[in-house]
Formats: sequence, C-alpha cells, structure tokens
Amino acid sequence: MKHLFTFVLVILGFFTFGQKVSTENISSPPVHQLRIYEIPKENKQVFLDRFRDHALRIMKKYGFTIVSIWESEFKDKTEFVYLLEWKDEATMKTAWEGFMADQEWKEIKARTASQYGNFVNEIEDRTLKLTGFSPEKKLLK
Repeated sequence: MKHLFTFVLVILGFFTFGQKVSTENISSPPVHQLRIYEIPKENKQVFLDRFRDHALRIMKKYGFTIVSIWESEFKDKTEFVYLLEWKDEATMKTAWEGFMADQEWKEIKARTASQYGNFVNEIEDRTLKLTGFSPEKKLLK
C-alpha cells in the first residue's frame, strides 16, 4: 500500500509540476481599424465602383479582412465607412504598406483621378482596441 501511495504521489507531482504551460493557444484580441472617407457627392458612384471592383480585390492580396462596409450622410457630408479586423498592429502596418505600394493600385488611382478628378476630401483612420469588458473579443468568427 505504501508503494501505491508513493506511485500516486509521483504521478500527481508529474502532472502538477512537470507540465509546461503553453501560450500557443492564448492569443490577444484582434485590432480593429475604422476608416471614414469623406467623398465628393459628384464622384460617389465612381468611388464606390472603384472600391468594389479594384480596391477590395487588391486589398485581399495583402491580407485585409473587412468586417463591414457602410455609406453615411453626416453633417451634409457623403461618407464611405468600413471596419477592418487585424491580428495585430504590426500586421496592419505591413498590409497597408504593401497595398499603398502596389503598382496596379497606383495605376488605377492615377487613371481614375485623371478621368474623374478628386475622389476623397478627407480620410479618418482610427485604430480600435477592444476593452477587457467588450462583449465580443473578435468580430469575425
């Protein structure tokens, strides 16, 4: 009986003290990015078409995860708003650098600007970090 008791203690000790704590499955909540574009009313449809037909496709190449896209009228301004979800801020920064340097995107912007003029009056860019008491830790499942 004494040997069985010792054996059980050794096994319990192994499980209690011998396990390595893994942090692989513990991840920090994602970072969200809110983008608000004030767009000239006369170029609204052209802007929407360019975003739908070109920006979305090129953004996908750089790992952009778009949660949702909205249109808004605010204080007599026409706005285009979208929310992105990122693994972390470093990933967000790298993806934006790639997207903005993309040669195809540069050519599309130059061509549409020369054809239709100004597309964006102002851009607001906000990085959003979830609070510890936010009901959702990740918007996309």
